[in-house]
Amino acid sequence: MTFFLAIDGGNSKTDVLIGDSDGKVHAYVRGPGSSPQTLGVQPALQLLDRLVAAAKKDAGLEHATFARAEVYLAGVDLPEEVATVSVAVQDTGWASEYRVDNDVFALMRAGTDEPDAIAVVCGAGINCAGRRSDGQTARFPALGMLSGDWGGGQHLASLAMWHAARAEDGRGPATALEAAVARHCGTGTVTEVITGVHLGTIPAARLDDLSKVLFAVAATGDEVAKRVVARQAMEIVSLVTVAADRLGLRENRYAVVMGGGVLRAQHPLLDMAIREGIGAHSPGAVLSVLTQPPVLGAGLFALDSLGAGVAAHQALRYLADFSQFSAAL
Repeated sequence: MTFFLAIDGGNSKTDVLIGDSDGKVHAYVRGPGSSPQTLGVQPALQLLDRLVAAAKKDAGLEHATFARAEVYLAGVDLPEEVATVSVAVQDTGWASEYRVDNDVFALMRAGTDEPDAIAVVCGAGINCAGRRSDGQTARFPALGMLSGDWGGGQHLASLAMWHAARAEDGRGPATALEAAVARHCGTGTVTEVITGVHLGTIPAARLDDLSKVLFAVAATGDEVAKRVVARQAMEIVSLVTVAADRLGLRENRYAVVMGGGVLRAQHPLLDMAIREGIGAHSPGAVLSVLTQPPVLGAGLFALDSLGAGVAAHQALRYLADFSQFSAAL
């Protein structure tokens, strides 16, 4: 029996999966975010090592060296970062062979078997990457405002707060976000929210869910909130269509896999605008929203590398019941 290790490490959570060449899952562990960009390379690898140890214990493989490790992490964006993290992963001794890359590629593989594909993730942040059947890829630095990025859940939450504050003090147009933000934070005014967060009486983390408030207000027809949602849709369409043009896929059939909390929620205003925008550019694009954990894609990459057959891929994709595994750190 040949065993593999699959890791998908995001900004907010990390999934570790141990499987075998028949597509059977032997352990599935979830832990906190492990982005090297946020934590630093060594702290991120220490966290991953704890999660891997927990998964190995669950699988009864405490002393195993895996045939293959597929490791996909948020924040591993530049070639230099891939190289640095690859060395750190190799030093762990988890596996005889390994591959390290950005987590958007795991999302892509989890969502499609198509050789021509583009994945876009809009969770806490935003990123996109594409691949063509000949192996050519298209990707973006994904370093936030520094690299021209716009959007993602954290950015949308900050914009909801920004528009609410300006509506209340008169610097911006009236918007239902004003009352909705205050209500979300349990106050009577946005000024109380600002003061509370600044003084620490309201946890700053309370603002993290304001992206959901933004979409709820936009759904009521509020013009300010709708404009923000429309801008987010434009950014996602731009990422996908630019990647498609770089890969020469505009006139072809190709898969578009969408993932991350913002896209997974399939807010009607956002989802419809994305589909219309991509469809206008690439009529052959086939869009889907990934609902399974992206670590599935890391596992499928491992099976690809091990030369596993179709049955093993199908077993991992369709038959594995991840919910039966509950270990977490």
